[in-house]
This record gives sequence, C-alpha cells and structure tokens, in this order.
Amino acid sequence: MGEVVISCGSPPSRDIVELAKCAERLGYHRYWSYDSPALYGDLWVALARIAEATDRINIGTAVAVISMRHPLVTASAILSIEELGPGRLACAFGAGFTARKAMGQKPSRWSEVCSYVDAVQRLLRSEVIDWEGAPCQMLHAPHLAPPRPVEVPILLAPGGPRGMQAAREFGAGLMVPTQEMLDASFEWCAQIVNGTVLGPGEDHTTPRVREAAGPWFTTTYHAAYDSDPDAVLALPGGAAWRETIESARPERERHLIVHEGHVETVPEHERPLLDEAGPLLTQLSWTGDEGEVRARIEASAEAGADEIVYMASGPDIPRELEAFMRAANR
Repeated sequence: MGEVVISCGSPPSRDIVELAKCAERLGYHRYWSYDSPALYGDLWVALARIAEATDRINIGTAVAVISMRHPLVTASAILSIEELGPGRLACAFGAGFTARKAMGQKPSRWSEVCSYVDAVQRLLRSEVIDWEGAPCQMLHAPHLAPPRPVEVPILLAPGGPRGMQAAREFGAGLMVPTQEMLDASFEWCAQIVNGTVLGPGEDHTTPRVREAAGPWFTTTYHAAYDSDPDAVLALPGGAAWRETIESARPERERHLIVHEGHVETVPEHERPLLDEAGPLLTQLSWTGDEGEVRARIEASAEAGADEIVYMASGPDIPRELEAFMRAANR
C-alpha cells in the first residue's frame, strides 16, 4: 500500500473558513470546495477566504466547472489564490454534471473540458490564446499579480469512460467518486468519499446518523433521475419521490427541485426517503465504525488512491471531521 493523504471539503458557505481552520488543526492535507452556483456560494471567493485565514492547509477546486467562466477569468482567479496562499492550490476540473443539470443544461463535452484547461494553463504561462474568436492574454501589471508562469497541479474529474480517457490523454491527475474508478497508472489519484463514523451502538436508525448520511444518500435519487427517470423506481420510496417532484414543478422547471439540498441538506419533501431507506442509508457510503472506515482507506490505497477526500455532511461537520481523522490514524 502506498502512502495516502487525508483531505476533506465542503460547499462554499458562510462557515467554510471555520471548517477549514478545524480541518487544519486536525491535520487534513487539503480543503476542497465545490463549484455549483445554483446551489452554493462562489467557489473562488470561498478559497480566497480560506487562503487568507489559514497557514498550512492546502486548498482545491472539487471541481471547477468550465462553462461557468471564461478561461481568462479562471486564470485570474488562480493568480489571486496563488498570491494569497503560494503553492497551496490544486485545481480539479469537470464537465459540470450536477452544476449544469441544476441549471437545466447538459454537461460539457470532454473535448471542451480539455481545451478549456489547456487554455487556462497557457494563460498562466503568459501565452496569447485564441478564445471565442479573439486573442487574449494575461495583462496584469507586476504589482497586481504574482509573476508568471504559474503552475498549479491539475486533475480531471470523470464520471465515466469518456472522461477517464480524456484524463489519460491530457496527462492530468484523476479525481473519482468510487474505488472502482481508481487507476494507479495516474500520477495522482484522489477519491471523493462520504459517510459518517459510527459511535458505539449507532446504526442507520440513530437520528445523528440519519442527518449525517442523509444528504449524500438522497443525492442517489438526483443522479438516477437525471440519467433516466424510471431508474428511481428501483430505489426505496423512489416512486413516491418521483411523483412528488413531478407534481411540484412543471417539466420545464423540474431541474430546480431535483437537485435541491444536493449533498448538503435533506429538503422536507425528501425526508420520507430516510424512513424508506432502512440499512441502505448507510450501506451506500463509507459509514461504519473506526475500524471499518480505516479498512476502506487501506483498500482504496491498495487500489491506487493517493488522496482520500472526505466530504462530510450533517449538522455537526467538526464532529465528522474529527471522527474521520481519528479513524484514519488508527
């Protein structure tokens, strides 16, 4: 088993600085944050706040969505973060499945992702690029940005075979949601995980566990519905959930309710799913006692993970971060 580092993250929010400080105290390697403007605050503002308020913890985008910004805007944001926290930033980029779907749009093509990331990298080297039919370049005066070139580690975050192939051809690192997608041939493999570390006597019926595991569990329904509305019928309570969301909004606006609360909270109309789930509530995540969580970390490291990115949810994130790091250090 190779060495694996333990990182964490959360959506941009008012509390993200305090959470990042907590993660730094606990010894987490990096604090990653999301990019989904329909659901959360601004990614780059959140990372800038963390960079200014912390001393050691690294930071990253998990993941930056290419369609949200001109590549020059992203390159300028990277320069700003580099000025605030030199050498601490890594950037994972993606096609924007949830971020795009929550806005009623399809994800970007992987060829577009690669072109965009290449443009950002070239801009950070002060090259002239052609974008949307016009040349552009970073024109920052010396006192307004760090000197170029600026290099930041790059990862791509595929959801399937096309994205995996794009990441391999591009030569980027890899950020994936499952152990099955890990590939030790990549120089840097990060795996995003979720769940909660169980205390003595806790299980899927424990109120604390329901609140901590619930937001990521209900996201299963969001993803299934986006892929094929009939797919949710195979999930516990899926038929009633589908009926609720399809009656709540006209078809043209339905994407506005499908992703409500995504990985962060359980909206009222999804609360019945926690009752329907039974043991499945915890089985779809890294939920278990300290020994079970540590065994999962070791298994992922054996499969090629260089970094585990723990995305906690629920009302007490500091508790979740402390418990997960304690399990990692067993």
